[in-house]
Amino acid sequence: MSELLNPGILNLASLAVSVALLLVGLLLWFFVNRASSRANEQIELLQALLDQQKRQNALLRRLCEANAPEKEDVAEPTVAGKAKGEAHRRCHCPNDTSREDSHHER
Repeated sequence: MSELLNPGILNLASLAVSVALLLVGLLLWFFVNRASSRANEQIELLQALLDQQKRQNALLRRLCEANAPEKEDVAEPTVAGKAKGEAHRRCHCPNDTSREDSHHER
């Protein structure tokens, strides 16, 4: 029992515990730092994607605006033409399982 109370052994045990805690702390710091840098990289990539999508949306908006006057120049379809157009739209509906082409002109 007197060996356990020896100050040299207590100092050595205290030093071993301190080194173990230091190693655990460094290991935790490594993984937290690594996760943080990966998160920062992902944030940068997401910001780049967002910027690219904004540019694409602006380009699509300009294309739609450029094509809009062409659609307005087309003459108004007749009532029969409107009905035919509605039937044509219905046959291409993704929810429509019966795609009959009987109403299409060939």
